[in-house]
Amino acid sequence: MADYPAPAAALVAAMTADATAEPHRAVAFQGAPGAYSHQAVREAFPRALPLPCFAFDDALAAVAAGAADCAVIPIENSLHGRVADIHFLLPESGLSITGEHFVRVRHCLLGVPGTRREDVTTAVSHPQALGQCRRRLRDWGIAPEAYADTAAAAALVAAEGDPAHAAVASRLAAELYGLDVLAEGIEDEAHNTTRFVVLARAALVPEPGTPVMTSLLFEVRSVPAALFKALGGFATNGVNLTKLESYLKGGAFAAAEFYADIEGDPADPAVARALDELRYHSEWVRVLGTYPQARSRGG
Repeated sequence: MADYPAPAAALVAAMTADATAEPHRAVAFQGAPGAYSHQAVREAFPRALPLPCFAFDDALAAVAAGAADCAVIPIENSLHGRVADIHFLLPESGLSITGEHFVRVRHCLLGVPGTRREDVTTAVSHPQALGQCRRRLRDWGIAPEAYADTAAAAALVAAEGDPAHAAVASRLAAELYGLDVLAEGIEDEAHNTTRFVVLARAALVPEPGTPVMTSLLFEVRSVPAALFKALGGFATNGVNLTKLESYLKGGAFAAAEFYADIEGDPADPAVARALDELRYHSEWVRVLGTYPQARSRGG
């Protein structure tokens, strides 16, 4: 998708102009207006000026250049796991994680005004959104059609004006593009939730006593039991490791790099000892940020 559909392009131009006038209030997100990232910005920063960006790296670059105060970027979904490429983009951006926000993803079937659900033969949306509604669409006899973005798909349906074509997107997208909500909550799994992180130029120093998360990257040494030894300090110091993912970088099938989330602040003695042990058994460790928890872990 080289360009936004016309209804989305008009909104992008207006929102970009507002954000350009007051960059200190701007919060960048990836996607067309009405995307779930846009919803996350409105929930997490209700007084901000949302700044739509075509790609993830565009949103991060806007923050780095001072065109936005921060960015709200999806990092993982409860159904589909991590968002592709985000672990490569985070360290390359030079930004720090300063917060997190969870969005309960409630997909809607959106049609042009006056459309009945029975009139719809095709639903267009991002492949992940279509996959999350696969059973419901199949039961209704609606064929899925992949598109680059959920909200841009809604804008496309609005521009075409064909009752046979609907979009799978958010209620916010329906409001922005003048579409009818033909059905709401059509996702196949009720727990469908996306976790977003807030990225800013300066690291955050959390208030003392605030429950926090710390996100980090590291690469273990290429020796037997390296990961077991590197993570041992978290167990012996009672630090909860809530997320651990590996990925290969640079096309080399060698030692993996890891992304991890832990509960606690590196300033806490127990966390500091655990990180010291991690560094001892790793080639390098990079802390991406320490920030308040938006949701408690465990239990």
